[in-house]
Amino acid sequence: MKIIFSDLDGTLLDPRTYAWDAAQPALTVVRQRGIPLLFCTSKTRAEVEFWRSRLGNNDPFIVENGGAICVPPGYFPFPLRPAREREGYQVIELGTGYDELVRTLQAAAREAGCQVLGFHDMSVAEISQRSHLPIEQAALAKQREYDEPFEILGSGTYRLLEAIEERGKRWTRGDRFYHIMGNNDKAEAVKRLTALYRKASGDVVVVGVGDGWNDVRFLSAADIPILVRSQFAAVLKRAVPRGLVTQAPGPDGWNEGVLQTLAA
Repeated sequence: MKIIFSDLDGTLLDPRTYAWDAAQPALTVVRQRGIPLLFCTSKTRAEVEFWRSRLGNNDPFIVENGGAICVPPGYFPFPLRPAREREGYQVIELGTGYDELVRTLQAAAREAGCQVLGFHDMSVAEISQRSHLPIEQAALAKQREYDEPFEILGSGTYRLLEAIEERGKRWTRGDRFYHIMGNNDKAEAVKRLTALYRKASGDVVVVGVGDGWNDVRFLSAADIPILVRSQFAAVLKRAVPRGLVTQAPGPDGWNEGVLQTLAA
């Protein structure tokens, strides 16, 4: 049995327009074969719910760089532990609360003498402008629970990131923003969710699809890693030498890589 863990921005979704039409042939094959498509993203739960609705997806998903795993109730034929019922899902929380992350980022920035601009500082309109998200999706992106995206203004990047680590938190970098988070990442969440599929279905082959630096660890752990072409392609290939680098970027590359993998 194959399962597919996929990033969204820059992979299934075009990094500028957020269109996914070019991936429709592969999405159709995935749906026809009953292959679980598990979104694994830095996006919030509210954002992923929006895209699951648009794409007709009913499978579990991972939000905010591994901050939590959200499973529809009754999806697996056994109780999930530890999990809490929340907003219509069984939620396995792996991340640190948002308020604590914001406080840590502010303290680290003061110590480093570095100016940062986090989502908590921005209005919905500012998030829309900086992320190129439509205003209604920017509002969903601001509903954060386990991860704070931020920009670094001016110098002091190295000292800031060091100060974050000294406070027991992690950081990563996506296509547009740095992120501060707790002791969680996409790879650990993928590992936890894969274990649930193996418990339910036995042998599982994990396909991973990503395009950014924050995807490296979960792609490294996948049985079949697909590296969707981006500005990070050369770096990702060095970090994940087994990875298939697609010729095309965005949803065209997603379509290319997934169809090639499923045909093998």
